[in-house]
Amino acid sequence: HISGWSGFPMKHWLKSLTDLPVIMDNDANVAALGEALAGAGKGCNPIFYVTLGSGVGGGVVVDGAIYHGSKPSESEIGHIRLDRSGLIVEQECSGWAVDRKIREVVKERPDSCLAQLIGNSSSNEAEFLGDALKAKCPLAQSILKETSQSLAFALSHVTHLFHPEAIILGGGLSLLGQPLLKGVAVEFSQYLMEALKPGPVISLAELREDVVPVGALLMAGAAFLCAD
Repeated sequence: HISGWSGFPMKHWLKSLTDLPVIMDNDANVAALGEALAGAGKGCNPIFYVTLGSGVGGGVVVDGAIYHGSKPSESEIGHIRLDRSGLIVEQECSGWAVDRKIREVVKERPDSCLAQLIGNSSSNEAEFLGDALKAKCPLAQSILKETSQSLAFALSHVTHLFHPEAIILGGGLSLLGQPLLKGVAVEFSQYLMEALKPGPVISLAELREDVVPVGALLMAGAAFLCAD
């Protein structure tokens, strides 16, 4: 998402600076590997990891290895369409999408609990959603339900396509914890064909902010063993 880096030979550049082997991958893929081998996905195969943050990304791990598919794409669940108009998952389930929803409802309801919690903050409004849910704020509950429905619908497509044994929710928005997990789980089943019910186990990421570093270490270790 950062302009000016497309086509830049990052791997070769880093290798020239360090004279060390360099491995590169998508952060969502690396996080998926971390959760699959050292987090919530341990013992499950295959797993699908979705990260809900500045965007919505995904990663697939099969037999302990990242599945990339054909170049140049990855598991871009954030760009799955939710309807024929072109609305995509990222526009409904990313951190910035939830920020937008909160701004819209707070503007209409400045007297609400959610508005009082946010105060003068003008960014990262999603950070206040957890406290608003604890206070049983109807606006917060409505935003959570809408977001959970869209995410569950998208994850049903993932399930129908390759039926992972486990689906793991990660990224900043997953720090909402049980309210998000329960919201997605409740909505998920209604979108599945009967033959696939109850569907994959859905869980929260266990490694939290450490997920990418852990995944990167696992990638490096695997590459080192292969080199031997």
